[in-house]
Amino acid sequence: MRLPDLTPERLDEAQRALRERIVGGPRGSGPQHFPLTTPDGALTGPFGVMLHEPALGAPLQELGSAIRYATGLDDRTREIAILAVAAATGSDFEQYAHERVGRAVGLTDDEIAALAAGAFTSADPREQAAYDLCRRLLAGDARLTDEAYAALAADLGATTTTELVVLVGYYRTLAQLLDVFNVGVPG
Repeated sequence: MRLPDLTPERLDEAQRALRERIVGGPRGSGPQHFPLTTPDGALTGPFGVMLHEPALGAPLQELGSAIRYATGLDDRTREIAILAVAAATGSDFEQYAHERVGRAVGLTDDEIAALAAGAFTSADPREQAAYDLCRRLLAGDARLTDEAYAALAADLGATTTTELVVLVGYYRTLAQLLDVFNVGVPG
């Protein structure tokens, strides 16, 4: 990583407060499918980057927490969408982390491989519509005709559509942070 790891003893007050919100919130209290911290207490993945700029990191992690824990997206659909972003952006960390979460919520190895290859299909029409929307957004094709939006709204509803649009934007932002600061998969 291009930024130094911030271990707990190196944190200022704002960084310490942000770290506590991350590790003390739902990410740290639920099942750990990938390490949130290193053995010396530094945060892994995008969270380590967020600590370097708490004024931006705090609202960013709050948005991510809302996407993961406060939306109406079911677990499988959420992980399908996140893995679609990871594949499209080439984000090794997000692929690593969310393959583990995806397996825990019922994605099969074949489904995970198909997501990584950009070739996912689902017999569930809501999952397929969600994946198709994510792929469209990731291709830069967010301008929908009225007919395309009506079909999407019929399949997913306005709330789920909104949640997916925000999810794609958030995880794209994380992928960019991870790329710029050369954050890899934990050792």
